[in-house]
Amino acid sequence: MSLSAVLSEGRHEPMGSHVRDGGVNFAVFSQHAQRIELCLFDAAGARELQRYDLFGPDDGVFHGFLPDAGAGLVYGLRAHGPYEPHAGHRFNSNKLLLDPNAREIVGQFSWGPEHLGYDLNHPDGANSFDLHDNAASALKARVAATSTLAPGYINAPRHAATDLVLYEVHVKGFSKAHPDIPAPLRGTYAGLAHPVAIAHFKSLGVTTLALLPVQYSLDEPALASRGQTNYWGYNTLGFCCPALRLATKPDDPSAAIVEFRQMVQTLHSHGLEVVLDVVYNHTPEGNEFGATLSFRGLDNASWYRLEATERSHFENFSGCGNTLHVAHPQVTRFVLDSLRYWVTEMGVDGFRFDLAPVLGRTALGFDPEAPFFAALRQDPVLARVHLISEPWDSGPNGYQVGRFPGRFLDWNDKFRDVVRGYWLQRGVDRAEFARRFTASSDLFHHGRRPTASVNFLTVHDGLTLADVVSYSHKHNHANGENNRDGRDGELCANFGAEGATDDAQIKRQRERVRRAMVASLLLAQGTPMLCAGDEIGNSQQGNNNAYCQDNAVGWLDWSAADYRFKDFVAELLALRRAEPALRSNEWSSVQSHGQGGLKHVWHKPTGQEMHAQDWHDPSQHAFSCEIFHAGEALHRHRLLLVFNPEPNAVLFTLSSSDWQLVLDSSGELARSVAPQTYLLVPAHALLVLRRSVA
Repeated sequence: MSLSAVLSEGRHEPMGSHVRDGGVNFAVFSQHAQRIELCLFDAAGARELQRYDLFGPDDGVFHGFLPDAGAGLVYGLRAHGPYEPHAGHRFNSNKLLLDPNAREIVGQFSWGPEHLGYDLNHPDGANSFDLHDNAASALKARVAATSTLAPGYINAPRHAATDLVLYEVHVKGFSKAHPDIPAPLRGTYAGLAHPVAIAHFKSLGVTTLALLPVQYSLDEPALASRGQTNYWGYNTLGFCCPALRLATKPDDPSAAIVEFRQMVQTLHSHGLEVVLDVVYNHTPEGNEFGATLSFRGLDNASWYRLEATERSHFENFSGCGNTLHVAHPQVTRFVLDSLRYWVTEMGVDGFRFDLAPVLGRTALGFDPEAPFFAALRQDPVLARVHLISEPWDSGPNGYQVGRFPGRFLDWNDKFRDVVRGYWLQRGVDRAEFARRFTASSDLFHHGRRPTASVNFLTVHDGLTLADVVSYSHKHNHANGENNRDGRDGELCANFGAEGATDDAQIKRQRERVRRAMVASLLLAQGTPMLCAGDEIGNSQQGNNNAYCQDNAVGWLDWSAADYRFKDFVAELLALRRAEPALRSNEWSSVQSHGQGGLKHVWHKPTGQEMHAQDWHDPSQHAFSCEIFHAGEALHRHRLLLVFNPEPNAVLFTLSSSDWQLVLDSSGELARSVAPQTYLLVPAHALLVLRRSVA
């Protein structure tokens, strides 16, 4: 490219930088900027070569076309406008800004005062103005090659909602310590798609990998000062750029794109879907004392939610200092553009939205019919993908489980707490357990289907399943926050010893409860989600907030893998696949008689049907559930699930002598056992029986 080239008026869409017509088109949004400069750099991003004023704005979009330019061009932006924090404006043209739509990001970022828009030493603090130029150390965008449809987009498996089994996994954590994956691939996108990894996923029976954040993120300043990293990646800056830290060539953004696309294509070829955990609720720019890296410098008042009475302060519904203003039309557009990019050009199959109520917050609070949701639901590209919410944020009325619209599936933490509490005997009665086991109709029955409830026992933030039955409280001291971080009061129990033990009786009891819990998860109505590593008994030594543990604590420990438990998990999922009644997407009737429909009929150990006074009896916890489809010729057998959370065996009276034992979570009863009309159910056990019907 000739640096004497004249920038001409460009197109106001698409946003970002795109190769076209023998040059590159640039488009960036700012409703309040007076002028925006395009700044070109050498290939290393070290030296600024030339500046151009972009044209516009047209409906808030500045644009320009640079002839004879192409892929590989390194650039940044400078926005000119008022620096009036009290009015919400924080323009400072001394700060080089990253294009929000950058597909490739170059540079090695480190926190320093030069990235602050205000003078750290000025008595006016964040209301002051800083004159230092940060271009030398700022991250820059690099023009990516011409876009193409990802092979994974064309050949996506598209599993039905009733067949979904989610597997939440960290790209690096899964393979970093895996001895059977080649060392150069461990902890990378390629490692996740290695034949050894794929064999594991397929042998388990999961359908959909839910990846922890893979968009370009930064470590928080506090972590960086302690020499730690944000291992989980919930601090996104580049929403259209894959995280380079997870690529085999972390210094090559172009190669990272290729590797990510190949990962998705390979997983798809084996019938596995890929869902991304995305963080459209905040950015690393923090609160009013944070840095000016991109959005803040381009148009602080449009990109972020600001307090109504004091516009210099940020609303903090994310708990991370700021909250993206998704209700703004251009921010809605930005999020949708980013989502479409990951679907069409990277090939992914859906998204799990971190702190999802932020997406639906209007001036009046959370609204399931908010403009963002309306735009998302009518988008022709995004209509094909899975949409999953983490249905709570840190703002007022932030708990919104069951209230997300349309095709959304919601994480259901009530399932987690009730199932744990039932098997740990923490005051959960049979009524509450039955309600959660049958997809939480109290939360989802109004216009939603049972699959809308994403059931889980553990996820990335919290104790692992092995630790739930091995610790009585969190052990987060390694995080450097004096054990103050992470959730307090998490439901767990150590059964007599804190952490690892050689006591055979304690180990046996832990194993039984763990098996009963995971059986409850994988046989319950709704959409099950496993946390990677739970199937092999992975431990984090009691750390329930390993977000900064990019080490053996945060990686799966394959050297201590419990493959016997993994086989049990696979057996449960095989049973789920084989029995349509276990994954039905219709709400059940509690009536044992009547025409058609899914039936759940609950019995006391005596064999009598449960009545109103039985459900909340604090002295009784064991019971059973008969599941069948009434009046359908295709369903010629019934299932009986028997639950005994008691520390002793319980005698059950069965309705018939025809029941055959299919599964015993305790492992005490032999499969050859043919129950008569009485069955002694082992302690801490979930049993599945089957009988044919005429």
